[in-house]
Amino acid sequence: MGFEINGKTYETDEEGYLVNLSEWDEEAAKYLAVEEKVDLTDSHWEVINFLREYYNDYQIAPAVRVLTKAIGKKLGPEKGNSKYLYELFPYGPAKQACKIAGLPKPTGCI
Repeated sequence: MGFEINGKTYETDEEGYLVNLSEWDEEAAKYLAVEEKVDLTDSHWEVINFLREYYNDYQIAPAVRVLTKAIGKKLGPEKGNSKYLYELFPYGPAKQACKIAGLPKPTGCI
């Protein structure tokens, strides 16, 4: 499974998550966002970039509670709450944002 953009192939698992994290780039994020019906704004990119940094530091995709708390610490309490994150990623901030960020599905996500 997978998709192709400008001759570059991206391999995905059966749920649409990238298999090879190093293949991720902005084009892949934009494609995955369209698939997820998310219109990417600067606020979305802020969360996506945060998730990628978090994954680089800890080698794990954070569950939504951890994500909310960590974003609150770094970006401020007005962004570190689930209401804000669900407005950006209605199908689950951790699950949906991780998919668009090219990360594996967070542990504990169904």
